[in-house]
Amino acid sequence: MRQPQPRFNSFAAPMKVLVQRFAFVALLLLSVGLIILGKVDSVLIERGRAVMVDLMAPVLELSSRPLGSLKKGIAAIDGWFNLYEENLALREENERLRAWASTARRLAIENATYRDLLHVRAEPGVRFVTARIIAEGGGPFVRTVVVDTGTDRGVQAGQVGLSGSGVVGRVLAAGTESARLLLLTDLNSRVPVALETSGVRGVLEGDNSSLPRLSYLPGGIKVHPGDRVVTSGIGGMFPPGLPVGAVESVANGVVRIRPWVRFETLDFVKIVEYDAGIGTVPDPEPPTGPPLPSLNAAPASGAVPTPEAKPPAAGQ
Repeated sequence: MRQPQPRFNSFAAPMKVLVQRFAFVALLLLSVGLIILGKVDSVLIERGRAVMVDLMAPVLELSSRPLGSLKKGIAAIDGWFNLYEENLALREENERLRAWASTARRLAIENATYRDLLHVRAEPGVRFVTARIIAEGGGPFVRTVVVDTGTDRGVQAGQVGLSGSGVVGRVLAAGTESARLLLLTDLNSRVPVALETSGVRGVLEGDNSSLPRLSYLPGGIKVHPGDRVVTSGIGGMFPPGLPVGAVESVANGVVRIRPWVRFETLDFVKIVEYDAGIGTVPDPEPPTGPPLPSLNAAPASGAVPTPEAKPPAAGQ
């Protein structure tokens, strides 16, 4: 004999059909609403994202420690297999450093003498804060990093990020205890730069690769691999004269730049407050002379500056 069906099924079946019928429409309307909200009030969305990053900053910092230890271990093992080659490169760079140090001391004395003769007013000090990278960012900005310092230490959007080698990027957004930096290699990055030797200005455009493009150069300009690139200061976003990188290749009218900063091994970033009205130029490292190329890159001209010979002492 057939058992009677429970009355609950007579109510559940229509509800299930109703939910399945309107779920797609509800999700579609929700998606359209979020898109409109993001277009109408981007500031609100950015603030909400900054709050979320602040909440996740302690978790990201804890999770980055084992990854950082693993990265250092892999780098140490890789260094053991390349000790001989690195030793030769270090000896070669040591010779260049000695020549640069002698030239820098001479230029420092001349600069101090000229500033004293011209009564040049000393420039005010540049305020900066050093932050540690705790995570890599995501979203529409692919090449970004999250640091553990925010507005509580004076970090604001638009400030310059530097390392010991050169320009890292700029602060994209800042929360209370964290901030996001847009790197030079990101697709949305545009930095006014200039060739250091000729002074010809252009724009460094990131394309999410390790070698951003140098665009908007005047016609007829000859660019050679090894030419150094620095910030031009146009637009007031970056101070002029900061080292960016060197020309890596010139092929089919496309100029590729290799940044001095090694983003894959970057751990700390110096965030500098730059005021275009003051005109201060922060040094990426202590003022010991012009920035040196990396171990794997040769000087642009292939020549090493020769220190000036001292006059012989009396009686020689």
